Amino acid sequence: MCVASAIDPLRAANRIAGERLFDFKLVSMNGEPAMTTSDLPVPVSGRFDPREATDVLAVIGGFGAKNHGTAALLSGLRQAARPARAIGGIEAGTWLVGRAGLLEGRAATTHWEDLEDFAAAFPGADVRPDRYVIDGPVFTSGGASPTFDLMLHLIRTRLGMAVALDVASVFIYDQTRAATDAQPLVSLGRLDGYDARLAQSIRLMESHIDQPLTIASVARRVGLTPRALENIFRSSIGETPGAYYLRLRLNAARRLVADTRLPMADIAARTGFSSATTFSRAFAKGFGKAPSMLRNG
Repeated sequence: MCVASAIDPLRAANRIAGERLFDFKLVSMNGEPAMTTSDLPVPVSGRFDPREATDVLAVIGGFGAKNHGTAALLSGLRQAARPARAIGGIEAGTWLVGRAGLLEGRAATTHWEDLEDFAAAFPGADVRPDRYVIDGPVFTSGGASPTFDLMLHLIRTRLGMAVALDVASVFIYDQTRAATDAQPLVSLGRLDGYDARLAQSIRLMESHIDQPLTIASVARRVGLTPRALENIFRSSIGETPGAYYLRLRLNAARRLVADTRLPMADIAARTGFSSATTFSRAFAKGFGKAPSMLRNG
């Protein structure tokens, strides 16, 4: 989806304009088709050559991409960036741009699952939870939908609002987000028509994963009684706010267990559990196995 979001708006802009205003080419590190995490191959036209002239270089990566930063690749990114007008990372491609030293002193973002680790890995960057960030010649994007937003911004600044709106219409895409909108843990688009205080409550919960609020505090902040909040959650989601909040924290914990090597005690602290034992017990009840079994499996 990130590849399509980066390329298809440009193709559509060419079609709408009636001429080829944007050129693009896909390459991979070894010249072979790039395999997505869904095992779908993405055909490419060759191997990445840092000596080849380019206006804009975008590095697109998914899960595990941050581990592919070989010395040769990072050196190649630095070499290609020098004459380019812009260079950027899309989703996990941001890690490779960072490891090439191109985010030092720059504002940047990445996919929301990685924001905390990303900020720790690149202390010289101003890491933000924005959908996409453009800082001088460097751009970063948090995922597929923000990349589509980024490309619409590129089209709008080059070809005007009318063309950008036409491109969005081709994909029946409602651009309702600004670049600086925060990336949410929970996508609430499917909750259109529900009580707005439900969305407010969920946003409060997701911003207090490590130090959970009491349900009474959540209710008070959105102007409800705990009973009224419970009624809204039961009618909209089918569970109590407390059960939903716990599931939100456990899902965050499961991602950290599966995708990182953080100690269980650290994961417990990051997701608001008082001890590793309490965390392990809640995790096993929620997912049917202890976190150590999930990681080892």
